[in-house]
Amino acid sequence: MKKKLSLFLSILIVVCAVFTSSLVPVSAANYKNKVKLKSKSALLINMDTGQTVYNVNADTKRYPASTTKIMTYIVVAEHVSDFRRTKVEIKQSVLDVLNGTGSSVAHVSAHVGKTMTVLDLLYSMMVPSGNDAAVVLADYVGGGDTKKFVEMMNDKAKELGCKNTHFENPDGLHNKNHYTTARDLAIITQYALTLPEFSEITNTSTYYVEGENYPLVTTNSMIDPNRGGKYYYQYAQGIKTGTTDEAGHCLVSIGSADGYSYLGVFLMNPIKDPDEYGTMIDASNLFRWALTELELNQVASSNTPICEQKINLAWGKNSVQLVPEKNINSIVPKNFKEKNIIIEKKVPESVDAPVEEGDIIGKATVYYKGEGADGKQKLATVNLVSSESVERSGILYVLSVIQSIVFSKWFIVVIVAIVLLLIIYIIVSSIIRSRSRKRRRNVRRYRNF
Repeated sequence: MKKKLSLFLSILIVVCAVFTSSLVPVSAANYKNKVKLKSKSALLINMDTGQTVYNVNADTKRYPASTTKIMTYIVVAEHVSDFRRTKVEIKQSVLDVLNGTGSSVAHVSAHVGKTMTVLDLLYSMMVPSGNDAAVVLADYVGGGDTKKFVEMMNDKAKELGCKNTHFENPDGLHNKNHYTTARDLAIITQYALTLPEFSEITNTSTYYVEGENYPLVTTNSMIDPNRGGKYYYQYAQGIKTGTTDEAGHCLVSIGSADGYSYLGVFLMNPIKDPDEYGTMIDASNLFRWALTELELNQVASSNTPICEQKINLAWGKNSVQLVPEKNINSIVPKNFKEKNIIIEKKVPESVDAPVEEGDIIGKATVYYKGEGADGKQKLATVNLVSSESVERSGILYVLSVIQSIVFSKWFIVVIVAIVLLLIIYIIVSSIIRSRSRKRRRNVRRYRNF
């Protein structure tokens, strides 16, 4: 019961994070720690805020191996409404595609000529990482065409915003054109966590398929207290392992404790010893660091002014204080000090009254700056708003309008045109008067004769 409650809370947290991520800027810090990673790519995201707290080569393309099955699960879940009642015929012809591949299997072949529920096939695919279950599900959902199913996988990746992901199969067997990144795989996983049964299935260490007496055993030792040995980590939840010679060891997992949850993605841990899982050691160490050394803190308050903004057209008032539109809470190191928080503002040179309290005047970016030579870590961007209302002075406004008219381009153009016309008028008038005087002189001279 306690385990199910924990899973429910985790799902709820993820759903909230997914639906609020479009409203709250998601930051990407990369805090220093003493963990020595074996994985070539790694990404750690706080699931409560969506904030990245650590990454190494998170956007480098890697082979995902069986972590591919997270996307396979997504496509199946979106095309099958009832996992328990939907039954799939197990065909030998579908399983034959795995012959000679050395695939991990879940003994689906024992059911050839019979049917299995989609639920049992999903457990068979995600718990012992059965490639046989993956191809059977792909064939079923693809209407007998696995290529069509793979197209669905790629379409979904694009829909989710994955920028460096391409699938060639539903199981993760090596293909040079089958790749993803730690960041894309995190996006895929966060979405999968919102789907029915996903959290429960991927956090199961032992499962019995209907009608069978032998158990399916998880490949994820981090969640197996009985067989996990040194890799077992009591705060780990799911999600999926993956291994091929080319991909190395791969892992996607969650670490949760004391109200905090972190999603970790670890790719390309070279296989030096088939029985050594460096990704699990990496995950445990990073989860331990994040859960003990980081915490959610307020880094900017809507009650604390960030700067003073020059204001025009207000009688007896030259400036107004700007404050964050809302409080900003962010995951930061526990021992952070006020000097570690840097706020950079972007505001206009001045604003004109009237200004209402809460009017957006500019923006501020909040950074964390660690000790030593650490670079700034962007935490959030927030609107800066006026802390009070300021009325406009009618007299100053009229004077401003007159001033703007006097110094406007068109006013100057008109004045220049008038001056030019006056000059032309004076010149022309002078010429006319000169000619008139000359004619009069000529007339008088003629009369004298």
